[in-house]
Amino acid sequence: MGFISDPLYTPTYDLTGDEIAVFDTSKGTVRARLDGAGAPVHVANFCELATSGFYDGLKFHRYVPGFVIQGGCPNTRDMTPEEVASGRPGPTGRPGTGGPGYRIRQEFSTNPRNSHEDGALAMARSADPDSAGSQFYFCLGAQHGLDSGYTVFGQAVEGLDVISSLRAGDVINSVRIEHAGDERNTRS
Repeated sequence: MGFISDPLYTPTYDLTGDEIAVFDTSKGTVRARLDGAGAPVHVANFCELATSGFYDGLKFHRYVPGFVIQGGCPNTRDMTPEEVASGRPGPTGRPGTGGPGYRIRQEFSTNPRNSHEDGALAMARSADPDSAGSQFYFCLGAQHGLDSGYTVFGQAVEGLDVISSLRAGDVINSVRIEHAGDERNTRS
């Protein structure tokens, strides 16, 4: 998660408006339609991180039954799934405390579709509203109490069963960005 001393970053990723994030996890695949119109900074930031390979090999580090499954902390990269699940610090810090070295501005107050539905994809942050960076979560059921404080930037369109099976320590093999309607996309 971002820290107040981290710089406020504006991503330069060129959004097309039809981005789909494909999460290949140790439990299966999740496809989430990203909302570049409602949360352009969050979507561009996520796409930049995904296309750079930032998420590849990270683990989900936080599971709260009936609430969220959270990942995207780089501190989990060099940890085993068991180490992450235990919550103990790894070689670069405690899971859930790392980020990309910058933070992005909040968009929950400007996104007209900022609704934490079941399978919503949103950015985690610290106490500062402008502190999101790389950590994200999927909602495990509707969580509308988060609508006024956390930016939703996507919605799962496939793999809700996978999301519900994820636990702390499960691996994010990769996250790739596809485009809706792109005939080059293949599903396995």
